[in-house]
Amino acid sequence: MFGLARLALFGFVVLTIVYFCLSWYSRAARRDKLEAEWDREDMTGDREAFVDEGLREYDGSLRRKLIWGVYIIPVSAVIALIYFMNFH
Repeated sequence: MFGLARLALFGFVVLTIVYFCLSWYSRAARRDKLEAEWDREDMTGDREAFVDEGLREYDGSLRRKLIWGVYIIPVSAVIALIYFMNFH
């Protein structure tokens, strides 16, 4: 029982680190794309406002929600593995 609790705690810590790194990387990549779009199309006005608006749209996007798969997929796999190893 303590082994399972230790696995769950260690797994949660590792998955949280992976989640934050992936989230940070994805947001930085989106920011770079928005800045490149601004430069490529020679837009006028406030560049930061354009980038901030694009990042607000990104925050509600499907891609942002799919990053939660970092928690869902490994936990589901471990649960399925434990179930099939013990009950089948």
